[in-house]
Amino acid sequence: MDFELSEEQRAFQQAARDFAASEFAPHAAAWDAQSLFPRHALRHAGELGFCGLYADAAYGGLGLPRLDATLVFEELAAACPSTTAFLTIHNMATWMLTRFARPELAAQWGPKLSSGQALASYCLTEPGAGSDAASLRTRARRDGDAWVIDGGKAFISGAGVTDLLIVMARSGGAGAAGISAFAVPAAAEGIRYGRAEEKMGWNSQPTRAISFDAVRVPVNHLLGDEGGGFRIAMQGLDGGRINIGSCSVGAAQGALNAAQRYLHERRQFDRPLADFQALQFKLADMATELVSARQMVRLAASKLDQTRPDAQVYCAMAKRLATDIGFQVCNEALQIHGGYGYTREYPLERYLRDARVHQILEGTNEIMRVIVARRMLQDHATESIR
Repeated sequence: MDFELSEEQRAFQQAARDFAASEFAPHAAAWDAQSLFPRHALRHAGELGFCGLYADAAYGGLGLPRLDATLVFEELAAACPSTTAFLTIHNMATWMLTRFARPELAAQWGPKLSSGQALASYCLTEPGAGSDAASLRTRARRDGDAWVIDGGKAFISGAGVTDLLIVMARSGGAGAAGISAFAVPAAAEGIRYGRAEEKMGWNSQPTRAISFDAVRVPVNHLLGDEGGGFRIAMQGLDGGRINIGSCSVGAAQGALNAAQRYLHERRQFDRPLADFQALQFKLADMATELVSARQMVRLAASKLDQTRPDAQVYCAMAKRLATDIGFQVCNEALQIHGGYGYTREYPLERYLRDARVHQILEGTNEIMRVIVARRMLQDHATESIR
């Protein structure tokens, strides 16, 4: 059991850290304040392979293990959690395309998505289907050499600025077995985008509803097998939960670094804040909790890389733990900064706002607890959760 990173992993980590410092950190506050989507920065990320980290190498991706991808996402999120979170969603959609599309479709879109020349959104959530994703109502019917899609999606990250949509739609009967997955060009006739949601955080990426009115896509735009969409969606979300956990760890690390600096800079009662034991204890607890979250995320990623049968439950545990701890660390770091932490002069309030939604998306943390509890209560399942 080796917890040390290899030289290659450290190189990826350092490359991401350097990129974040030069491309994300100087602009993150402005992107947030002005709700700017930094497509140019994402293209630059694509030049380093960050848009297709674990996508199939045959179609332009790097084909990295999920563990290695967490290293990159954590470093980027320490500078801008919002933009990095979109990048993780794009990576998930790109992996789905290169993993499950027909070869001709993967060859058409894979290199563009992996390089950042094109961007993708993941379309699962609907107004009436959030945690109960298997109840989605968007329909897909076969009509000759095409699929025709009707319905609507909600809270879609990047909607209106991305180029490809990975859409889950009902092609069969009720329940999970009736759902199929499709790659839909974002500019296809019959697609309409709602207004950009006004959100607490994640302001560097737009979030919109999407409506589909008799949208036709070729038959070969089906991903995987008909009726296999829900399995594809859940496989994507296992990785997505690791990704968003990594974003929370990164945001928390950025907040912790800021708090550590501030304790040396700020003086009260003729002493630096770093001299006060109460704040020393707070900082120590923040660091300890953060390390535990990071290790949990990496353990889950390792299990997913090894296709272990218990990977899904570990992904759920990692997502729940990392996003809860990430938000707590950001909140404590803001508290250390006092009134200054509540202003936009410092990045703490932005880290806090961006990290809050991580406890909701990719499956709420309540649903993560359901996944873990169900596994524990299955016959003989407790042997695998140790």
